[in-house]
Amino acid sequence: MTPAQFNKIIRLYYKEHGRKLAWRETRDPYAILVSEIMLQQTQVSRVEGYYERFLKQFPNFRTLAKAKNESVLRAWAGLGYNRRAILLKRLAEAVVKDFHGELPEDRRTLESLPGIGKGTSGSLLAFVFNKPEIFIETNIRRVFIHFFFPRKKMVTDSEIMRYMERTIDRKNPREWYWALMDYGSSMTATGSGISANPNRRSAHYKKQTPFSGSDRELRGKILRIALRSRKIPVKSLYNVLNAPKLRIEKVLAALSREGFIGIKDENVCIK
Repeated sequence: MTPAQFNKIIRLYYKEHGRKLAWRETRDPYAILVSEIMLQQTQVSRVEGYYERFLKQFPNFRTLAKAKNESVLRAWAGLGYNRRAILLKRLAEAVVKDFHGELPEDRRTLESLPGIGKGTSGSLLAFVFNKPEIFIETNIRRVFIHFFFPRKKMVTDSEIMRYMERTIDRKNPREWYWALMDYGSSMTATGSGISANPNRRSAHYKKQTPFSGSDRELRGKILRIALRSRKIPVKSLYNVLNAPKLRIEKVLAALSREGFIGIKDENVCIK
């Protein structure tokens, strides 16, 4: 398939089926940043229920930077991967302190901020500043493997990036990436094995570990209890959580180290 043929297919699909999403209707760097952080490892349908409520409570970098961790976590509660909420607040603090409340416009500086890696820095440059930066996320990876590596296994991201360079719309990369993501999101598994999902043929594919019984689930339970009770004795957690004491202590130590909670006089509270 030629790049021109590929572009035509993706553009036609987007023209007929492109999604209307709130974060695509704004050019506010802060609002787009919030959507990108929320969308990390989270489905669009779940983010839609949180995005506008979060922006209403924290409408810009300065309000988020001044907010207490507790209020940020309450606004985030239920979205999952709560670490993102704290990193987003720290990012806002850094933007206000070091960049006068303006999101930086170069990739290296963006990646120096809390919670921003290569993928998110590229997506921000594309969606906020409409720059033709190359970045890969799961839907984009799925599309390129499907069209350009139909029979190949262990496809690397560097191989995909070569095709991305040849096909990207340099005049309007923002819309091009929207089209790619919408096409990738529309693709559903129709078989079994590696043929069912093109991303299984990625060299970077990792099967997600079960949430039930995981430390991530335990972290979420502890935070929900702490948010509800404001202050709870550690001994009470041992009684209400269905997990070994040593495991609870390990998770509590990690949450404290990461700035989620404080432990004082054998009581747990949100920092």
